[in-house]
Formats: sequence, structure tokens, C-alpha cells
Amino acid sequence: MAAPQPRLLWCGDTAITVEFGERIDPDATALVLALDRAVREAGIPGLIESVPTYRSLTVHLDPCAVEPGEIESALLALVGPVPAKTAPRRLWRIPVVYGGAFGIDLADVAAHHGTTPDDIVSRHAAPEYRVAMNGFLPGYAYLSGLDPSLALSRRDSPRPVTPAGTISIGGVQALVASIAAPSGWHLLGRTPVRSFLPGRDPVFLFEPGDAIRFLPIEPERWDELDRAAQAGERIVDGEIAS
Repeated sequence: MAAPQPRLLWCGDTAITVEFGERIDPDATALVLALDRAVREAGIPGLIESVPTYRSLTVHLDPCAVEPGEIESALLALVGPVPAKTAPRRLWRIPVVYGGAFGIDLADVAAHHGTTPDDIVSRHAAPEYRVAMNGFLPGYAYLSGLDPSLALSRRDSPRPVTPAGTISIGGVQALVASIAAPSGWHLLGRTPVRSFLPGRDPVFLFEPGDAIRFLPIEPERWDELDRAAQAGERIVDGEIAS
């Protein structure tokens, strides 16, 4: 399959989106993250920030500092081929309590797929995920890499509140939630890790391009780890800089 081709979409006169295709696709995400790095390193005049998603990069800029034609040419010149798989800048190993009160949809997901909760946990915790984007709410980390056999349409009736730290799936996506919020995703577990913590440096723990592995832990470990995380301690097991 050919790599997704870039399409430029102006968002008023202060931002431009470079879009790669119309669906979630690993090649599109790789192109977005590579372009994001290139934009931040290129020293483009008037650049304010760049915001990656699964299949597009929005570049916010000062319209008085650069001509529209110039920024279009500059962005297209920075688009390269689909990068070969590279090691992530950081790998986060995240403790997760699966099932029970921590993952109230685990049994239903297992029943839907005709298997056991233990099998769902094993398959969910097996891949190395990549943070494709942060969005919706502060610190929400949307992940690529979910085992396709676990894909499941979202709930018919969203819940008005789900806890901070929920580990969930929706469609072909996986998620690490940062704060309590409504959700129609399926809750498999919960982590005590605070991916978003005001007053901490860094405020946001995960960045697009980072890798994440889930480590199943026993419920008995929750209280200790949760207290440590609330105190601002970094309880992520085994952060590695590549």
C-alpha cells in the first residue's frame, strides 16, 4: 500500500494542518511524528507550536512572520518517506491493576471475544504501544499498537464519569486517561500513574513518540503506589532513555 500523501488545510490564517490520509494508519502516524520533529528542528519563522494527531500535524504560527506560500513550501519540503521503525526516545513501563473494581468492563470484553479475562489481560499487556497523540483532555495519551483482535466498538451508552488513570480501549485505539471524565470506552484496568499532575515538572508525563508497556500488578499494590504517585513520586517502573 502506498504511503499516505500530504494534504494542506488552512485553519484561518494562524494555523495550517498537514493531513496524511483519512484513517488511523501506522504509516500515517509515523509520517506525522517525523514531520513534527522536523518542524521543531527547522527553525521556521513565526512557529508557535505543532500539534500531532494520529494522521495530521497542525502547525500554529504568527501570520505576520511568514507568507502562506512560504510556509506551505517549507512544510512540504520537510515531508519525507515513511520512516523505518526506530527506537522510542523513552519507554515507560506502567503498572496496571486489571479487572474487578479497577477494570469493570474486562469480563464483558472477554465474553464478547469468547475468551477469558486472563487472556484479554495477556493480549492487552503484550504489545509495545506508541503514544500517537495527547488530546481531548490534559494528559490523555492515545496509543497505537493495540492487538487488532481486541478491537471493539465503543459502548452504546457512555458513562458520565470514569476514574483518573483508567486503561481502556475503544475501536482500534488504546488509552491512558489522566483525569476523571465521561467515557464510552471499555475500561480494562487502572494505573496509579499520574500522567498529568499540575505543579510537577514535567506536568505531562507522556509525549507523542514515547513507547508504553503495561505491567499487570496485584490489587494489593494499589494503595501504596497511589499514595506515592499522589505525593508527586514517579512510580513508573523502568523508564528508559534510548
